[in-house]
Amino acid sequence: MEALLRRCRLPPLGARQRGVRARHGGTPGRARRLLLSQLFQPMGGQAGSEGRPGEPTCRSQRLMLQAGLIHPTSPGCYCYLPPTVRAMEKLIKVMDEEMQAVGGQKVNLPSLCSAELWRASGRWDQMGPELFRLVDRHSHGYCLGPTHEEVVTALVASQSGLSYRQLPLLLYQVTRKFRDEPKPRFGLLRSREFYMKDMYSFDASEAAARRTYEQVCHAYCSLFARLGLPFVKVQAATGAIGGTTSHEFQLPADIGEDRLALCPQGHFAANVETLSGEQTSCPTCGERLSETKGIEVGHTFYLGTKYSAVANAVFSSAENKAQLAEMGCYGLGVTRILAASIEVLSTEDSIRWPSLIAPYELCFIPPKRGSREEEEEGAALLERLYDDLAEALPRLAGDSVLDDRTQLTIGKRLKDAKRLGYPYVVVAGRRVCEDPPVFEVWDQNAGEVLFLTREGVIELLSKVQVI
Repeated sequence: MEALLRRCRLPPLGARQRGVRARHGGTPGRARRLLLSQLFQPMGGQAGSEGRPGEPTCRSQRLMLQAGLIHPTSPGCYCYLPPTVRAMEKLIKVMDEEMQAVGGQKVNLPSLCSAELWRASGRWDQMGPELFRLVDRHSHGYCLGPTHEEVVTALVASQSGLSYRQLPLLLYQVTRKFRDEPKPRFGLLRSREFYMKDMYSFDASEAAARRTYEQVCHAYCSLFARLGLPFVKVQAATGAIGGTTSHEFQLPADIGEDRLALCPQGHFAANVETLSGEQTSCPTCGERLSETKGIEVGHTFYLGTKYSAVANAVFSSAENKAQLAEMGCYGLGVTRILAASIEVLSTEDSIRWPSLIAPYELCFIPPKRGSREEEEEGAALLERLYDDLAEALPRLAGDSVLDDRTQLTIGKRLKDAKRLGYPYVVVAGRRVCEDPPVFEVWDQNAGEVLFLTREGVIELLSKVQVI
């Protein structure tokens, strides 16, 4: 081994580590800093750079393009750039926590789904032109999965020894889905390729399946509450997925494509397409229903035996008899939640993320090059603050970025920070020259500016929850 290392002429491991640290703006003994100048986030894109002139756009689409979060490749298809991927990974972690808290087990099912399974369920024809279809070299038919009821039910049906003791069984995944949208628009709100969390439950009885349904709905409510999103749960049609009970989770928004009827007292909420006749009042309290638009970000279905009967997905009951599993399915639009949260929380010119899933929680802005603050060690004081933060709150320090574009004024970089949506921005401004040094801390979600010493900054940030 030593001879091999000599022939390869590799530097000692410590030297290589020092080299990596130097390339990223760090020095031995200091925490690694992520420099904004090195991030692949090409800002300044325009909403008009995709689609045809005159097509409608929305706030989230425009802001995500301008901030370098997405890049269009063809109608309804996007490259997700590094900050968006970070936000999506954080969101998926929150979803994992909520799904696993109700017993969910994570799987990964193929995007290529057999046409035979879809024909057996009747959905091959029912889905119509929105289903991407293809044939392989052996003339076998497939579709690109927009959802996976057939595949997961066939998987469970293949397990011949399934017992009632193993139920409820909740299987979920987070994968890329496909839908041949006739008119993709509004960026990630209605695209042809998207990420979705889909869960499928198998229970021993209808009563047990409905309990599972309520538990998952409660987990969805918990998820949106943790994100701080103003959601509403509404009765909905079952559509092509089927079943007898269905609810949508909607974020009220003017750009939304669904019409919602809401009781002002909170007793009733439904998608207008489910209402019978000219219903205008709440069936519980009689109050007149108000109407608003919404963006659908989640959907749940009680399926019964619609799919288990086709695939013969059975389990052995307590009496040792084969019995069909009662099913439910539950979807969350991962990329749609990202875009919808920007749509409903942001201003016209600045992104505001749910703090829990912001790509970076914290941005540091050092003094302008050649300024009095830099000459009086303002940059060194900010670096020292970062090192102290890395020691006290290492996870938060790893979730931060340093805006090293010191050729720009603090004001210009602060404007960019607001536009990109960092929940907290720490600035080494004029008061960093005081004794003791005082830093400006911009709390973007609260809309306030605090002037804090080093200890005060660390105390404030210690309350931040990091995924």
